[in-house]
Amino acid sequence: MPKPLVEFANKPMILHQIEALVKAGVTDVVLAVNYKPEVMAAVLKKYEEKFSISITFSVESEPLGTAGPLALASDILAKDNSPFFVLNADVTCEYPFEAMRDFHLSHGGEGTILATKVEEPSKYGVIVTEPNSTKIDRFVEKPVEFVGNRINAGIYIFNPSILKRIPLKPTSIEKEVFPHMAADGELHTFDLEGFWMDVGQPKDFLTGICLYLSSLAKKAPHLLVSPSEPFIQGGNVMIHHTAKIGEGCRIGPNVTIGPNAVIGNGVRLQRCVIMEDVHVKDYAWIKNSIIGWHSTVGRWTRTEGVTVLGDDVHVGDEIYVNGASVLPHKSITSNVTEPKIVM
Repeated sequence: MPKPLVEFANKPMILHQIEALVKAGVTDVVLAVNYKPEVMAAVLKKYEEKFSISITFSVESEPLGTAGPLALASDILAKDNSPFFVLNADVTCEYPFEAMRDFHLSHGGEGTILATKVEEPSKYGVIVTEPNSTKIDRFVEKPVEFVGNRINAGIYIFNPSILKRIPLKPTSIEKEVFPHMAADGELHTFDLEGFWMDVGQPKDFLTGICLYLSSLAKKAPHLLVSPSEPFIQGGNVMIHHTAKIGEGCRIGPNVTIGPNAVIGNGVRLQRCVIMEDVHVKDYAWIKNSIIGWHSTVGRWTRTEGVTVLGDDVHVGDEIYVNGASVLPHKSITSNVTEPKIVM
C-alpha cells in the first residue's frame, strides 16, 4: 500500500492533510506519485467528491527527488499565478496552513518554509535567519557548534516563480533550490507551534501517534475513548466504533484500534497501532508494535520492540516477538527474540 494511504489514527495519512488544506481554502490538489498511482486514484476519488476539490495525479516515470515533481506539474501549479503549498505525505503536525498562507502573503517573498524547533539540532540541517528577521540567511547541515535550533518541517508555500528555478530532472529542493532562494533574499521561515513528526519509519510512526493523540486529548477529547471506561489505562486511546473489546482488558496509553478489530479477553495494549480487521486473542500483550491489516496475534503472545506485522500475518499462541518486521501473508510459529526482517 502506498504510504500516504496507511491509516494514521484510523484515517489515511493523506486525508489528515487534505482536510487541513480544504479548511485553508485549497481547491486543487496535485499528488506526485511513482508507486501504485492506480491504487491512490481509486481511494482518493471519493475525497474529491466529498470535499468538492480537484485531485490531479502527476505520475513520475522515474523518482524526481523533492523538487523535480514540481517541474513535472508546473502547468497545473502555475495556471492561475497563486501561491501553492508543498508538503511531504509523511509529516504529521497541527498543520497551520491558514496562518502560514497569511504570513507568506505578508512578507512578499518567493517562498516560506515551515520550521520546527528541536532539542538536538546537531542531528539535522539547521535554518539560520538574518538577525531579527524571518528571512533565511543560510542552512547549516548537522552543525558542530550551536547556530540555531530550527529545522525544515517539510511543509512549504511558494509563488509560481519558483518553478523557473527547477529543471525537469531528479533535483533536491533542499540542496539545489533553497540555498539559491536564500541567497536572493526570497526565502522566509514560519515557526510551527505544537508537535511535529516525520512518520515515515515505524519507530517514528508510533511516536507520531503518541504526539497526535496527546494533542487530540487537549483539543478534541470527545474523539478519544473516555477514561471512565474500565479497560482504559492512562488515556489517549482511539477505538473505532466497529471494534469489539473483550472483558478484563487493559488498553493504553497511546493506542489506536481500527475498524472491525477484535480484542480478546484480558488483552494488554500499550503504545501500539491495531489496524483494520485484526484479531488479538485472549491474554496477548502488544507494546510498541504495529499490527497490520487482517492479522492475528495468538493467545498469551507478546510483541514489543517496534514489531511490525504486514498484511495478513498470523502469529501463533504463546509466541514472543521482539522487533521483527514481518512481510505480508507470513505465519510466525516460533519466537523471534532479536530485531530482524521475516520474509
